[in-house]
Amino acid sequence: MRDVNLMTLMDRFNCDQKCRDTLEAIRWPNGVACLRCGSLDVTEIASRHQFRCTEEECRYRFSVTAGTIMHRSHLPLRKWFVAICLVCQSKKGVSANQLKRMLGVQYRTAWHLCHRIREAMGNDPLSGPTLVGIVEMDQTMVGGRARKGMDWHENKTWVAGAIERGGRVRIERIPNIRKKTIHDFVARNISDAADAIYTDELRSHVGLETGTRRHESVNHSADEWVVGDVHTKSVEGVWSLFKRSIVGSFHKMSVKHMDRYLEELEWRFNNRDNPYIFRDALRRIMCTEPLEYRRLVDGEAA
Repeated sequence: MRDVNLMTLMDRFNCDQKCRDTLEAIRWPNGVACLRCGSLDVTEIASRHQFRCTEEECRYRFSVTAGTIMHRSHLPLRKWFVAICLVCQSKKGVSANQLKRMLGVQYRTAWHLCHRIREAMGNDPLSGPTLVGIVEMDQTMVGGRARKGMDWHENKTWVAGAIERGGRVRIERIPNIRKKTIHDFVARNISDAADAIYTDELRSHVGLETGTRRHESVNHSADEWVVGDVHTKSVEGVWSLFKRSIVGSFHKMSVKHMDRYLEELEWRFNNRDNPYIFRDALRRIMCTEPLEYRRLVDGEAA
């Protein structure tokens, strides 16, 4: 499934059975196995698009989407595939209202669908301090205007980002920009083996150098944007992309769900040159546990 776009998607997956066959091949490359006992001795119930384990002590019935983010979804699989393709291919994201219009579904269905796809993308996290080479780091504030009687920052949220030049990005919501918070973010995401960290003049950045990693900065408050190869334009480009997605696609973003939006941006950005992004998104879908609507709106899964 290389370079899948909307037209090739419509040609390849024009019915639910083709979608189902693809999901089965992804989930069970060595043949269908019982989800409860692991037995390969299963029979197909074609009329219900299910399987049944024939082990005497099991007899479990299941479908290819059981236990995944698609669990108990009444949405046709081809609409799932279109939604996943659109989310993968849209640099600034796709709003629930846009999916509602394109798929012909209710807003609640489209909103739940969007968050389930984001949940799957966030189920493939980079772990450990993985960024190496030249790394740019910056922080930005996301949120609406301050209400009357509030300080200018009270309705906003800090987000930290670090990016390898020409490589991967790591993005996290952070509580503040104090020195300990910033240094903890660096320790989680940037390797000591990195060549350098480039930042702006924020005082919390002081002390980021190590015995093998240097730290250099540009003074934005003095209109200093580039010194030699020292700048933060790459990470600022990520902020620009993120904020354009808020203004142009999502219009507003709840703090309760912001982590999921950030995970979507991070995953899609890190797969920007991946010709198999659609296939890899399906793999994430098939190994992500269900995200129930009630848990989502109650904030338990936010």
